[in-house]
Amino acid sequence: MEKIQKSDAEWRAALTPEQYQVLRQAGTERAFTGEYNANKRPGDYHCAACGTLLFDSAHKYDSGSGWPSFTAPADPAAVEELVDRAHGMVRTEVRCAACEGHLGHVFPDGPGETGLRYCMNSAALAFEPRED
Repeated sequence: MEKIQKSDAEWRAALTPEQYQVLRQAGTERAFTGEYNANKRPGDYHCAACGTLLFDSAHKYDSGSGWPSFTAPADPAAVEELVDRAHGMVRTEVRCAACEGHLGHVFPDGPGETGLRYCMNSAALAFEPRED
């Protein structure tokens, strides 16, 4: 996937303060406050920074964690996974493969075939509804 390169000033101008804090500074929105946590409409979730398709609502479920959760990305090549050792924990960080924006983390406690829970920040996502 081709990388999107922007300066810090360009990212700050393109994103809201909350989006910048999450996507560019690896922040986390408070649980149960995100716009898409309870969203059940059919559609696609894109990166709020660059528009890359990340998740399909068909893979979204209510994990009870307080953040939008998915069992798999729409395309595995759309996300990158990195070891995150921040805050005295070892977790797997999920980033947009195109712009390297921080999306959230993936955990091995999800349902279904994958057994994964992609726990994402609403601020990192842009939802595009569709009629199914």
